[in-house]
Amino acid sequence: MFLDLGLTANLALFMSAAAVVGVCGVQLTEKAEILARITGLGQAILGAVLLGALTSLAGTITSVTSAWSGAAELAFGNAIGGIAAQTTFLVIADALYRKANLEHAAASEENLMQGVLLVALLAIPLIGIAGPGLTIWAVDLTSLAILAAYLFGIRLLAHAHRVPMWYPRPTSATAEPEAQPAETRLFRTREIWLKFLLLAAAVALSGWVIAQTGIALTRQTGLSETLVGTLFTSVVTSIPELVIAITAVKRGALTLAVGDILGGNTFDVLFLVLSDVAYRAGSLYQAVSTSMVFWLALNILLTAILLTGMLRRERQGPFNIGFEGLLVLVVYLSAVILLFVQ
Repeated sequence: MFLDLGLTANLALFMSAAAVVGVCGVQLTEKAEILARITGLGQAILGAVLLGALTSLAGTITSVTSAWSGAAELAFGNAIGGIAAQTTFLVIADALYRKANLEHAAASEENLMQGVLLVALLAIPLIGIAGPGLTIWAVDLTSLAILAAYLFGIRLLAHAHRVPMWYPRPTSATAEPEAQPAETRLFRTREIWLKFLLLAAAVALSGWVIAQTGIALTRQTGLSETLVGTLFTSVVTSIPELVIAITAVKRGALTLAVGDILGGNTFDVLFLVLSDVAYRAGSLYQAVSTSMVFWLALNILLTAILLTGMLRRERQGPFNIGFEGLLVLVVYLSAVILLFVQ
């Protein structure tokens, strides 16, 4: 259907869907936070699972529909390209926080745990690409390993939230924002759930449009699926994470800003599991090119740099973004340049 439309029409649909993702994604997150309070979900589960899943909804739809259409490279690239883009988004949030380096102020056991989990999850697809491609009903065993590792990691994260074994040394830059007065008005739960579901449907539909127009633009412009997936669709579907990170920093919720990005990134790896199920031609990991190995390794490097920043906790850095932010920016831009020239 979208291939029958012209290049201009597909580009307009692509950008319109991106706008819907940006607007509805943020509102969806607000409703999710209210529901989390009503249902009694903890902040660790909210940030790492619920918030990460909801802000990644458009990306999930994009990867799954791409895989179902047989575009394995686009599905894979959208997932891991989004991780690289979202990690780089922290540089923007860091630049907006003038008091200190964001990684200095936002260091916590939970954020470090999420970073370690992300590194482990990114290593598993590398094994799947290099492995024999063993499948059960056309689903690679690598996907089962990713799912098991994710669930185990979330359990560790919840335990770290309940019983933290260490705390970062507090400084003048790590003072928690003053507690806000509790809201006294009663929330109309049914109305909130209805708005939540409508927003989720809007984001899901927009993700499908992004996927279909992305495939059409790939064929109409002659661009590779790798380029479209790792740069265009991945960045567009990551817009909610960018807006939420910036909003959290402006409100002084620094740990939430970093936790939202890391939580979203760990959930993004699950795109590969769902995409592998949707890809009926066999193992998704065996169907992609070696370019995906490059992007997986890049994401591991970017996450390691971020973890180093939270461990070293430099108070101030060049250009008000810290050494790790500068490194993340340089590494990501270098990777983008290499993608264009290869």
